[in-house]
Amino acid sequence: MLFVLFVLFVPFVPFVDSTAPSAVKRRTMRAFLLRLLGGRLRMVLTISFALVAALTVGLNALVVSRVINDYMASAEAERVARDMKLAETFYQLKLDEVAAISHRLVLDPWVVENFPAAARGDPQAVQIIDRQITNKIIVLALGGTHLIAVLDANGKMVVGKVLWPEGKISPTLTQGHFGDLPIVRTVLETGEPQAATEIIPKEFLAQVGLDGQAFIPLFETPLAAPEPFDPRQGTAGLALVGVSPLRDDSGQRIGAVLSAYMFNKDYTLVDRIREVAGIDTVTIFLGDLRVSTNVTDEAGRRAIGTRISQAVRRVVLEEGQEYVGRAFVVKEWYITRYEPLWDHQGNVVGSLYVGAREATFLGLVRTFNQRVALIAAICILLAGVIAIPIGHIIIQPITELVEAHRRLAAGDMTVRMQTYGDGELAMLAYSFNSMAETLCRTQQALISKEKLASMGQLAAGVAHELNNPLGTIMLFADALLRELPPDSPHRSDMEMILKEANRAKKIVADLLNFARQQEVLAQDTDLHALLDQSIESVRHQPTFAEVEIIRRYDPLASTIQADPAQLHQVFVNLLNNAAEAITGPGTITVTTRAINNDCIEISIADTGCGIPEEHMDKIFTPFFTTKPPGMGTGLGLSIVYGIVKMHRGQITVQSKVGKGTTFTVMLPTRWVRGADRPAMPQGEVIG
Repeated sequence: MLFVLFVLFVPFVPFVDSTAPSAVKRRTMRAFLLRLLGGRLRMVLTISFALVAALTVGLNALVVSRVINDYMASAEAERVARDMKLAETFYQLKLDEVAAISHRLVLDPWVVENFPAAARGDPQAVQIIDRQITNKIIVLALGGTHLIAVLDANGKMVVGKVLWPEGKISPTLTQGHFGDLPIVRTVLETGEPQAATEIIPKEFLAQVGLDGQAFIPLFETPLAAPEPFDPRQGTAGLALVGVSPLRDDSGQRIGAVLSAYMFNKDYTLVDRIREVAGIDTVTIFLGDLRVSTNVTDEAGRRAIGTRISQAVRRVVLEEGQEYVGRAFVVKEWYITRYEPLWDHQGNVVGSLYVGAREATFLGLVRTFNQRVALIAAICILLAGVIAIPIGHIIIQPITELVEAHRRLAAGDMTVRMQTYGDGELAMLAYSFNSMAETLCRTQQALISKEKLASMGQLAAGVAHELNNPLGTIMLFADALLRELPPDSPHRSDMEMILKEANRAKKIVADLLNFARQQEVLAQDTDLHALLDQSIESVRHQPTFAEVEIIRRYDPLASTIQADPAQLHQVFVNLLNNAAEAITGPGTITVTTRAINNDCIEISIADTGCGIPEEHMDKIFTPFFTTKPPGMGTGLGLSIVYGIVKMHRGQITVQSKVGKGTTFTVMLPTRWVRGADRPAMPQGEVIG
């Protein structure tokens, strides 16, 4: 191998006279390095691999012992710290999910509207609220033991549900009183929502049938304290609890919504953390009692009912500090981290634990010691063997990229790079492909704009030429119709002339609208009011007879600077197209969403017949229509496209035949002329 290095390296080494001045030596060495690094890439890679391998072997014996020891210490700390951060993240996400359930229910108009009647015992109102609770409880992401209860102003349960760990849902609960639960009492008194880890005593759990699951017998545990940290351990439940105040339309507090996820004998969260985050063991303690864990005892059973060691209890539960270090957990030593859990009043009620088996790290050290010698012995040989093919692998995509750039510069917009793996070369290929696709889309967009401009000029000329003759025809036809007696056989012919002339006039008007470059009269506009006005203007048409219109408005997307008359035309066109696509009963869903501070998204989705794939790139083309002759001019979506573009916005469409179509309009919230307008989110732009 040394001979190979000599043969590869000597041609690049400069011969310098030892008596030469130091400045000359520096220049000579600099020239040597530039010559080495500036040569053919394959040769540079081969020499670099060989040099790295040789240096690795020479230094390996000096640093391996220190590396192993440092790795042991740092790996222990970093692994457990990472595990705790991940576990805390999952824990907080679950708490946020629980709090969000109560928050969404207090904002649910069905709950607010029917609460007074349900509080009086009205079965229909109770059923409606029960249905809303069921809708929330069946979509919980991780499952597990959940309680959702709607309470009156005194804490009495009006409607409630329990989701058991096996996925079963309890019958409707209408009995129980949670007003004395501290977190509920705080919310009812202050009117502020609360979310925290809480201890729920057995008398409250018994009201909803959870006292049996909460009961956990205490087992003797080595190194544990003589007495439990909390006297309620074993009978009470530890739960993530979210409580939000329920208000009527006037803002008066009329009750609260309680949402809880109980940990006792529920392993959904701890197992989810272990599976997704790759953590060895996770445990949740009520006081110093394990209530949810994937730590096992000698028999292989989950070690619920065992208790925390006294040393950890003193630091975590009594002092409220985190504990990091070795700890004996049930049957073996672990590298652990404990974090205290606090209730809404700032009291320590338990702890969150993550641990990694110490044996794993000891085995890793042994593996390092056994393999270091072997790795050091073969690394130089491997470097020499793989240097040439790796150099070829690295150079090949670069060569292909150069050729692809040449073809792209020559106008071949179909050229694409093959990606290799997920590294930097793959990122380079992805970037080139993205650039090529962007250039292709830009070219198509420019061609489309040129087509639209040309057709607009043609449409304007044709419309102006037809407008005057049509006016004359309509004038004289109307005069003749008035002169004809009611029983004249020619009266129906004259009426047909007037009808068709009016239709031709509408087509001419659409042509003028399409061709005219209108000025946008931007003003502060209530978007939701404008949408409601557009819906009301079309909903009485025959095509909307069996169509249900659903509004889903984002309160943050209510105001926009735009031309309301033009946007009204956009929404009416899209609504009419949606209704005409529906045969029989169907729905049209109008949704608004604030994407960021500068952009609002409006989508109109129908459950109609959908648009075939071959028509997707033509729907904004002037005069293109799939409607029968006489049913449309093919200018409606072209006008919509033009108005959206004049508002510095974008319009996209997604459609599936037999499922429906969704048109999405994205508009800037502020009207800004020129280059200072806000950038629209990227997406598929049709037209």
